[in-house]
Order: sequence, then structure tokens, then C-alpha cells
Amino acid sequence: MWSLLRCWLVAAMSSGGEAQLLSLDFEVFGKVQGVFFRKHTQKEAKRLGLSGWVENTTQGSVRGQLQGADAQVRAMQAWLRHTGSPKSKIERAEFKNQKRIQSREYSDFQIIR
Repeated sequence: MWSLLRCWLVAAMSSGGEAQLLSLDFEVFGKVQGVFFRKHTQKEAKRLGLSGWVENTTQGSVRGQLQGADAQVRAMQAWLRHTGSPKSKIERAEFKNQKRIQSREYSDFQIIR
């Protein structure tokens, strides 16, 4: 069993010693502006060790980009779909431009004003 786990860990690690990296864009619709959605998104992304950015759109949605280990990106997708900030009302979350990346483009997770 340990050899199987070791093989999985070796396969999951990239050249930089970090798990395989994933990047994707997101947009969340509903009551997501004026309810500290960006601040809570930043807090959750940092808790998960993700990098990227988040911003409000002129159409009333929130969009951004996530970069990090596959499992943490998947956890953030679930958070964006179902949790959000305490006063938000999420109608739907869309994800696109998913791709594997060799290294992160962002050093942390930023709120764009």
C-alpha cells in the first residue's frame, strides 16, 4: 500500500515540488455585490493556498481567476457554487478556460477594485 501511495505522490508532484497546478476563470451570479463576496472569496482562496484575483463586474456579477493545486481549486469551485459570503445569494457559478499550468502567474490572491 505504501508503494502505491508513494507512486501516486510522485506522479502528483510537479517539477517545483508542488502538486499539479490548475488554472481556471470563474464568474458568480446572483446577489454577490455589496455583500463582501470579494473579501470572503479572498479569505477562502488564501485559506486553501490559492492565488489569483477577484473583481466586481459592471453587470452585477463577480469574476476572477484561480490558480493552485487541483484539489484546492476543486474545493474553491464548490465554495463559489454553494457557500459564498454569509449574505450572498448565489444563483449560479460558471467556470471556463480550465488548464494545467507549470507555474503560478500570481504570488497571492488579490481583490481588484
